[in-house]
Amino acid sequence: MTSQPLSGAGIGLRSLHVDEMLATTPAAGWLEIHAENYMGGGPAVRALERLRQDYPLSVHGVGLSLGTAGDLDSRHLERLAGLVERLAPALVSEHLSWSTTGGAYLNHLLPLPYTDETLDVVSEHVDRVQARLGRQLLVENPSGYLRFRGDTIPEADFLAALARRTGCGLLCDVNNIHVTCTNLGGDPDRYLAALPADTVGEIHLAGHAVNDADGRAILIDDHGSPVAPAVWALYERALARFGAQPTLIEWDTDVPPLAVLLDEAANAKRRLAGITEGKGGTLPGCPHMEGGSLRDAVVA
Repeated sequence: MTSQPLSGAGIGLRSLHVDEMLATTPAAGWLEIHAENYMGGGPAVRALERLRQDYPLSVHGVGLSLGTAGDLDSRHLERLAGLVERLAPALVSEHLSWSTTGGAYLNHLLPLPYTDETLDVVSEHVDRVQARLGRQLLVENPSGYLRFRGDTIPEADFLAALARRTGCGLLCDVNNIHVTCTNLGGDPDRYLAALPADTVGEIHLAGHAVNDADGRAILIDDHGSPVAPAVWALYERALARFGAQPTLIEWDTDVPPLAVLLDEAANAKRRLAGITEGKGGTLPGCPHMEGGSLRDAVVA
């Protein structure tokens, strides 16, 4: 069994919506699941197999820890591979981050120092994952709250280099770009311009929270609200650069009724309808991000 290719606007499938999806089969373009929620098998996977008869699927991992300094967790990779083989999704994706070290598992997608050494490590891990899955992996840009003083490669350039080395694709999270550039300083359009257009295979949209930190607004990528107007505007510019890529609405905290997610997806679909399949637009090159005190933070 193979999945249909993704197109249009999809939604992240959340457990509280599964029964309604099965009963009503609403007009969602496609569904994305978090792999770790389905690795145990059982009723959840059986329900998903019923849904995949009506909706194309994308599998989004949150626990591979591609940036870990040690080896990848072989057991986790095998469980992911088994799920991918069972569901045959159209796309498989993971994050540019780390979340495990020395056998400890952290419930966060932690930032990486963007250096040549890190690029070597992440490239090796992406190669291993793609070889095991027998397919291309999309790697997602993270949301940023600090930078390492030792960074030598801008984040977008790091992702571009990773794609060149490994043949992986990129998952462009537009909300994360907005969050990162607001928090750390930087031009989101130049960030988009630094991503090779032919490597972007999926786009994410989500809401974010605005927190006050000593009089300074800090954006938190909490996936707990509608997409912000500034992110919708940046999304339209991303479409102009990357073409009509399949687009996901993410909503993971304070999850609303299914109708709200479908309305957000319909909003994305209207914007997609105005974009031709050809790649379009040119934007200036991406410089190193510049910002205030957050970029000077050091993580031990």
